[in-house]
Amino acid sequence: MLLENKTAIIYGAGGAIGGAVARTFAREGAKVFLSGRTLSKVERVAREIVAAGGTAQAFQVDAMEERAVESHVAVVVEQTGRLDVSFNAITAVPQPGTQGIPIAQLSVDSFTAPITTYMRSHFLTARAAARRMAEQGSGVLLMHTPEPARLGAALVGGMGPAWAAMEAFNRNLSAEFGPKGVRAICVRSSGMPETETIDVVFGLHANAMGIPREQFQGFIESLTHRKRSTKVSEVAEMAAFLASDRGSGMTGTVANLTGGLIVD
Repeated sequence: MLLENKTAIIYGAGGAIGGAVARTFAREGAKVFLSGRTLSKVERVAREIVAAGGTAQAFQVDAMEERAVESHVAVVVEQTGRLDVSFNAITAVPQPGTQGIPIAQLSVDSFTAPITTYMRSHFLTARAAARRMAEQGSGVLLMHTPEPARLGAALVGGMGPAWAAMEAFNRNLSAEFGPKGVRAICVRSSGMPETETIDVVFGLHANAMGIPREQFQGFIESLTHRKRSTKVSEVAEMAAFLASDRGSGMTGTVANLTGGLIVD
């Protein structure tokens, strides 16, 4: 198993991506500590993992709150003695009012909300984890972005700048903590319509363009070499590999799962 004897925290574990990553990590042998703002969603994922023979605990943690994040990481380290992987998969920004609107028509708050929200959360979770990982001399920090982090796209408002900032932050983390044995990697995908968030986003963009949602999705997928979107399972499998010792050669970079839509 790729992650045997590893301890991992997954933020946003009640969502599609966080839940898939949590299940995959557990299947690969990790002890997973799941967190999210809605405890019932996180507990459901934890029950599924335990029923499948894995080890999981669920916690209600707001990844935007400094004390909550720090306290949760302290509890995990106290229980297990270490922290090997931290994956932040939050989707905290409501997309209506954020995407599908021309930049010239966005309010300042609507534009800056994704930037401040995602950067605050990723800073808090990465800082809390990196402190412990640096002390033990090893660890992996993971995050996820979609293609507008690199590819210019219309009607995404502040989301594109927010995702680009996350990737820049990932590189900074690697530069600063790499000498202490901590790796930082971003998994970049295309939009995944099997998730509730992207289903909403595709609808917003389709409405703004005056076309059916299915047509918009088809257009986006036609730009990829595989003519399809990234699958949630592909993100989860890549995250497990990167978190494992087999991915030890990768840090300060992006694992590109956009199917040829973007070439780094």
